[in-house]
Amino acid sequence: MPIATSGFAHVRLTVTDIERSRAFYEDVFGWPVAIELPADADEATREQLAFLFGGVLYQVGDSLFGLRPVGDDAFNEDRVGLDHVSFAVDSKEELDSAAKLLDERGIGHEDVKDIGAAYILEFRDPDNIALELFAAKR
Repeated sequence: MPIATSGFAHVRLTVTDIERSRAFYEDVFGWPVAIELPADADEATREQLAFLFGGVLYQVGDSLFGLRPVGDDAFNEDRVGLDHVSFAVDSKEELDSAAKLLDERGIGHEDVKDIGAAYILEFRDPDNIALELFAAKR
């Protein structure tokens, strides 16, 4: 019998500069921080939150999205591991608004594309990780 799942609990990306990545994701998405190591954490708290590896977890709906600093490697979607991360939005109008926000922030992106069953908007984070906004046609 296969393992029954109900969705993703969390996804965590590895990044080269945690402050730069935090600034990007917080500015673009505005997600609330779910878990991070407080600057004044005692040793017990540091040990309890060691799984963060100096990163952060954000609340995204019913799931978590995390960032973890790892050094100076470069992202490449043509290697084994990750192709892209896609985030759901409710409508094509939200994609159009997102494209305007990215323009205002000076963040490059593709045009909103009609892929048949949905519309998508593609862009990249500061580590060149491919991101997508996805709006299903209803």
